[in-house]
Amino acid sequence: MISIITGDIIGSRQLKPKDWIDGLKKLLNLFGKNPNEWEIYRGDEFQIEIKNPEDALLSTLLIKAYLRTLKLDARMSIGFGDKVHTSKKISESNGTAFIRSGELFETLKKQKTTLALKSGNADFDTKLNLMLRLSLTFMDNWLVPAAEFIVIAIQNPTLTQEEIGLKLGINQAAVSRRQKRAQFDLMMDLDLYFRAQIKELTL
Repeated sequence: MISIITGDIIGSRQLKPKDWIDGLKKLLNLFGKNPNEWEIYRGDEFQIEIKNPEDALLSTLLIKAYLRTLKLDARMSIGFGDKVHTSKKISESNGTAFIRSGELFETLKKQKTTLALKSGNADFDTKLNLMLRLSLTFMDNWLVPAAEFIVIAIQNPTLTQEEIGLKLGINQAAVSRRQKRAQFDLMMDLDLYFRAQIKELTL
C-alpha cells in the first residue's frame, strides 16, 4: 500500500509564482524525486507519492503549514491503495491510490473542506475524516508565526523549544506560545492515532 496526495494551492494568484514555487519545490524534494515521485502541474496543482502511508498525514500538515507561512493554503486529498503502473511522471502513473486521491480531490470544494482521505475502508474513512474536519477548524486559521513554528517542529522533531527559538530568533516563552496557538500537541496526537489506525488497515 502507498499513499498519493493530490492538491492545489488556495490563493496562489495573490502572489507571484516565484514567491512560493521555489520553496514548495524544495519542500517536495524531501518526499522524493521530481517528476516520478512528485510533480507540480497546471500552475498550482501538485501530486506526491508517499511510499510509507503512515507518513501521509504529517506530510500534508507540513505542506499546509509551509503555505500558511506565505498566507496561502492548500486543498489536499490523500488516497491509499496500490500502484499498478509506474511512469516517468507521477501524473501518468496509476493504481487505486491514484484513483481514490483524484476522485476525492474533485469533491473537496463541494465538501467545503481543505483536507480529506480515502482508503476504500468506509469505517476508517468516516472516522478519520471527521477528526480532520474538527482539526481543520484551527489548522485552516494558522497565522504566520504559528505556521513557521510548525514547519521547523515537524522537520526537526528532536529540537527543544530553546533550539527552535534560536532558529526563529525568538525566546523559549514565545516558542511555547506559538506551540499552544498552533494546537501543535493536539495535532501530533492526531498523527499518532492516524499512524496506529493505518497500521491496522494494512494488516
